[in-house]
Amino acid sequence: MGHRADRIRNVALVGHAGNGKTTLAEAMLYRAGVVTRLGRVEDGTATTDAEPEEHSRTQSVRLSVVPIDHRVGSDDYRINLIDTPGYADFREEALTGLRIADLAVFVVDATAGVQTGDMLLWRAAAAMDRPRMVFVNKMDRTRASYERAVAHVREHFGDGFELVEIPIGEEAAFHGVADLITEHAFLYDSGRAVETDELPPEIAEREHAAHEALVEDVVETQDSLLEAYLEGVEPTPAELEAALHEGVDAGTVFPVMCGSAAASRDDGSIEPIGVDRLLEFICHVGPAPADLPGTEVVIADDLFQMPVDPDGPLLLQVFATRSDDYVGQITMFKVLSGTLRADDVVVNVRTGEKERMHGLLATRGSEHIPVQTVVAGDIAGVTKLGDVRTGDTLEDGNRGWVVPLPDPVPPVHGVALVAASPQDEDKMGGALHKLLAEDRSLRLERNDETHQTILWGAGDTHLQVVLDRMARRYGVRLETEPVRVAYRETITRTVEVEGRHKKQSGGRGQFGVANVRFEPLPPGEGYVFESEVVGGAIPKSLVPAVGAGIAEAMARGGTHGFPLVDLKATVTDGKYHSVDSDEMSFRMAGALALKEALPDAGTVVLEPISHLEVTVPGELQGEVMGDLQQRRGQLEGTELGNGGEVIVLASVPTSEILRYAIDLRSFTHGRGRFVARHDRYQPLPAHLVSRLTEG
Repeated sequence: MGHRADRIRNVALVGHAGNGKTTLAEAMLYRAGVVTRLGRVEDGTATTDAEPEEHSRTQSVRLSVVPIDHRVGSDDYRINLIDTPGYADFREEALTGLRIADLAVFVVDATAGVQTGDMLLWRAAAAMDRPRMVFVNKMDRTRASYERAVAHVREHFGDGFELVEIPIGEEAAFHGVADLITEHAFLYDSGRAVETDELPPEIAEREHAAHEALVEDVVETQDSLLEAYLEGVEPTPAELEAALHEGVDAGTVFPVMCGSAAASRDDGSIEPIGVDRLLEFICHVGPAPADLPGTEVVIADDLFQMPVDPDGPLLLQVFATRSDDYVGQITMFKVLSGTLRADDVVVNVRTGEKERMHGLLATRGSEHIPVQTVVAGDIAGVTKLGDVRTGDTLEDGNRGWVVPLPDPVPPVHGVALVAASPQDEDKMGGALHKLLAEDRSLRLERNDETHQTILWGAGDTHLQVVLDRMARRYGVRLETEPVRVAYRETITRTVEVEGRHKKQSGGRGQFGVANVRFEPLPPGEGYVFESEVVGGAIPKSLVPAVGAGIAEAMARGGTHGFPLVDLKATVTDGKYHSVDSDEMSFRMAGALALKEALPDAGTVVLEPISHLEVTVPGELQGEVMGDLQQRRGQLEGTELGNGGEVIVLASVPTSEILRYAIDLRSFTHGRGRFVARHDRYQPLPAHLVSRLTEG
């Protein structure tokens, strides 16, 4: 049987890179008894960092779901712990973790306070109406301050934060927490929590004041509690928890706890402090899937709120696909409605194909745990499905229900791919197809003008991880080179020329003469070919060959070697020979006409221009605008964003922003982001043309 739906907790650990999310996940597994010793990110032994690419970088590069079966009192809970990356290149993975979670635990560094990644993800979680709480980590570190961290949280995130714990000691003296709900202390001097109702004298006054503040805030959320409180009756711990539970579910209350996922003891060992309290709080106060509004589903072009009901129609959403060395592809999914049993047959709404859910499992790092039943709200995986991709909707009928997904984070950094060998070239397409099916934030592009295959992603680290993964999984070695800019040329004046092709080498020869007028066209008009030939100077059947020859010559390039665009060619007259003239002769005549025209028509090099929307905090607006102007950008204005952010709009030469994802992150310290799209072509300044052609 599956776990009781009301005892399931789907919890995402989110926050800035380096805040200790993976270490906290490991500490939670350890405190719950799932692992017997603490793994370490630095050693590559953390349970949730199972990918070799994570070991080599000592950082999470994908979300990982690990189940924790945890007993609190007489109740058994299933916590699906979702460890997410904090590095900006893998933001799409973090957003996916937020979407499948029912509670987001923001892990904040007690020494650094709120950082860029925390702010971006908090806004994303708020936009999703995701219940949230805060765990202030690393309370044992030098310069750790709970008071300063909480003040930072309130400054950047707003109202609704309720302290449910305060630390006992800070920095090296940190050795416990005081629970503001029960007014009990939990001391970790022996490595494990020892509960006592006698508060240490040094925090007693502070704890009582914090407890009163918590009670006064909580009773105001319920009329019955407020009425009793005004009559002198304090709420019980159970009543406080129940009221907090309602506030968390509604997204109006954000509890704050503290601890250290890896506190050093005097004997040199590592023991978590406050992590067992976090586990218990999640079970008591965190929402079950059914406590929240259901998932929006598109049914017959209408949006419908699908409740989380184990007895409802079966509906699953695929949120990740993974490749495992032993079992092959693992498809990770969340059951949104109904109950899935091993060997059930479902339909992939995208393909219409049936899939048998044979190898159901839960993953815990590299460990696979067989599963027979998965109820609504739970998360699991399945092996060896067919064409199933990240984001697909699976159902048990043929209803055509679709769970809509927001667009992925737009890819902004590209590299051109070059196979290291002919064998790699043969396998490259299939391997890329599989990786793109896994990662929605990747995009592959073939640029026919520069003859490059370009892989786009969130940044250089993201793309390097993808290439490392391709080499490891599929044995495909790819090298990279910079993305080349697709420059073009166009003519500047109208000219009339004769294109003459004559070849005689015994037997039938080749002969074709075409008089052509070339005219510049407005930007974006492309190529227009017309005929004004009269009197049969060129047979009608051969006139199109002139236009085809001109088009082929345009593609080969103009004076500077770049493809020609935006011109009109009109064939006005010509000559032909009844024996020697054929289609090839007039194709050559058309090409030669263009060659003859270029010196007098004059050409200019056109460069692609991108439209940029750069989002940054207001205080960085001037720096961003100055940088864009140095890149020859034309500022188009600004718009107000969310949370004090500003969106700077500009048109910038594409050649100037090939590394903008890296540069912007560097000079804004990760606080800026942007989207770019091709807008138009415009003439390249003359001094840059010479530099371009000389290079």
